[in-house]
Amino acid sequence: MSDNVQKDLLKKLLLRSQNRSRLWAAIAALCVGTTLLLLSVMIWWNFRELLYGKNQNDTLGSTYLVIGKKVTDQKMGDATATLFTPQDVDSLGKVPQVEDIGLIRSNYFPVYASMGGKLPLSTDLPLQCVPDKFIDKMPADWKWEPGNVYLPIIVSSQFLDDYNYGFAPSQGLPQLSETSVKSIAISLEIGNGDNKETVLAHVVGFSDRISSVLAPESFIEYGNKKYGKPGMTDRLSQLIIKAKDPSDVQFASYLEKHNYTTNPENLRWSRMRAIVEVVTPATGFLALLLMGISTLVFILFIELTIARAQHSVTLLLQIGYSPRYLSRFMTSRFLPMILGTVLISMVLAIAGQFAASIAVQPQGLTLSTLPGWPVWTALALSTAILVVLVNKYISDAIKKQI
Repeated sequence: MSDNVQKDLLKKLLLRSQNRSRLWAAIAALCVGTTLLLLSVMIWWNFRELLYGKNQNDTLGSTYLVIGKKVTDQKMGDATATLFTPQDVDSLGKVPQVEDIGLIRSNYFPVYASMGGKLPLSTDLPLQCVPDKFIDKMPADWKWEPGNVYLPIIVSSQFLDDYNYGFAPSQGLPQLSETSVKSIAISLEIGNGDNKETVLAHVVGFSDRISSVLAPESFIEYGNKKYGKPGMTDRLSQLIIKAKDPSDVQFASYLEKHNYTTNPENLRWSRMRAIVEVVTPATGFLALLLMGISTLVFILFIELTIARAQHSVTLLLQIGYSPRYLSRFMTSRFLPMILGTVLISMVLAIAGQFAASIAVQPQGLTLSTLPGWPVWTALALSTAILVVLVNKYISDAIKKQI
């Protein structure tokens, strides 16, 4: 008897016509469960890639945070209530997520800036300085010594945007590019009364990390020492910290507990992470539950099919067919259904990842167009477990007929 004839005979004897609505319902539930499992792993992995991957940058949950103490109604009358003490700095340095701390020092001496030409602007100008290692875009000529006429400064990129899209149009002033700003000489008059000196400041860079005007530390120290108010120069109202993971929920709770403030955008990922940490396990649990129920229904259908063909199985065993051969035959009938559901889930996961990579592009973020290795690992493990379970229960069901 040819192999094809044997298979046709076994199919007629073992796979009799019956209502398969339960089978297709189990397969549909299995497909949905597998897809949900892959999507939950994919969401978790993509979030990690955005935070820690090679495309991490200061626009996404920056590892650098500028923090200060929250100003409340009770603190408004106390100028020292929002200052950081050495004990505050030491305590913050012991927080697990904090890798480094930089002191942001301000000018406690008068600085009056003026520009001529087409920009007849003049104003008191607050300056700050931070350790060089905390500057995101370090200019080549970032240095100053007492006696130098020219002073390099770094301006927040947000300042330029505020000028171009808010102040300039309302005052009838020209908008400026970064290159044109760097070519403008700004006269800085420092000191009081007859004890004054003038330096020419030039913008040599723009910062996306710190929202202020930065000058070299040597200039701030010089001005505070020579023109600053006694007892004021050591005051710290802001710090810059480098954090391992600014989205860490416990770290965000620590800042809130101590009434420390930062740019809300810098901590938006902590709120998103909290949501992801709840949604992902919940979705994964639902997916596993759905897969478990659908697998159970699938296996029960197989066992019912074999039970209905009990007499045929017994006859086939008596005429020389081995239980192993019959198990392989039954597995070959149901295995394509499992692989088909897995294939559909895989296609849906790939489509979901591609859609996610397109969706984040307008935000200046980058994701892979294909799912990461954890998704493929979850797919392989879930498929292997399904195949092993189905094969085991088919084998057990056949052996019961002996």
